[in-house]
Amino acid sequence: MYFSKNFTFHLLNVEPCYPPHSVITFLITAYIVVIIGGLIGNTVLVLVIAHQKELQNVTNVLIANLACSDILVCLICLPLTVAYTLMDHWAFGEVLCKTSPFLQCSTVSVSIFSLVLIAIERHQLIIHPTGWKPSLAHAHWAIALIWLLAFLISLPYAVFQMLTNAPYENLTLFFPDLIDKVACVESWPSNTYKVACGTLMLLFQYCFPLLFIFLCYQRIFLRLKRRARLLPSSANGRGRATHSKKINLMLVAIVAGFAILWLPLYVFNAISDWNHEVLLNCQNNLIFSLCHLTAMLSTCINPIFYGFLNNNFQKELRATISRCQCKRAEEDLENFPLSTMNTDVSKGSVRFSLKTNVM
Repeated sequence: MYFSKNFTFHLLNVEPCYPPHSVITFLITAYIVVIIGGLIGNTVLVLVIAHQKELQNVTNVLIANLACSDILVCLICLPLTVAYTLMDHWAFGEVLCKTSPFLQCSTVSVSIFSLVLIAIERHQLIIHPTGWKPSLAHAHWAIALIWLLAFLISLPYAVFQMLTNAPYENLTLFFPDLIDKVACVESWPSNTYKVACGTLMLLFQYCFPLLFIFLCYQRIFLRLKRRARLLPSSANGRGRATHSKKINLMLVAIVAGFAILWLPLYVFNAISDWNHEVLLNCQNNLIFSLCHLTAMLSTCINPIFYGFLNNNFQKELRATISRCQCKRAEEDLENFPLSTMNTDVSKGSVRFSLKTNVM
């Protein structure tokens, strides 16, 4: 469930159940910060990786793909979700009603599948250093495959999402403004189908991938620990070990951030699917918004972890900023108005030139 719209409070109390203005202001401000931060951070991450060939390895290409999915969430899914949660109706048409939850489910799948591929690549590189290693071509094919798989998994959220005025039929007598309003809701063939689909999403989009990633990194850390004891304590050996440890720390931080931040929303959705009566209260939308906002923070943490824990990225970012500043300074110099320049030297040069010509 990627939209939350609970109309039961209207039927029970006949009074609209809106959160306080301070809460609405906080949610809007927080979502705007997340959207702007996610767009800027992930866009810079993608541009730096695309520009610097030294950063274009399998791990970084998969991280760039992760950033692209986060950009898509910030552009399409986040604005629509917060607007619908804070409004009393859906005002964005049927196409976006079906597209937004479909894309959000797809991007979540792409994110977790990208983390799985990164774990596999790191596992192969460290556990089997002399064996098969994935190339950039393999990474590109894998990215295309996980996007296709994510779209297939998310199809139910496009098929069973629909516009309806049913939630407002019994309320128009008390609220005439709701006569022409519609809601974007999930319309499953049966509750059993809904629970089954939600449970499968929880297992294959969260639990199983994270368990697999945990096992991969556990083997990696054990191998690195054993290798550190066997390698000679030379400066070169210590440097390689430190570099490898820093990369793995960065990747584990990204995975842990995803797992922690998405956990509240998955718990909320599981409760909604298995025992939705628990959530039939006035604060349903507020609880959903807080859980959803927490999950969306994951769109901001990847550039932060990557930037702080990747020295090559930091160097390239500083070089890019320096190049932009130099280019701006050159443009300013080219556009510098000649009328503001001191012309004394120019006049002296002219007089000298005239005397020379006369002689």
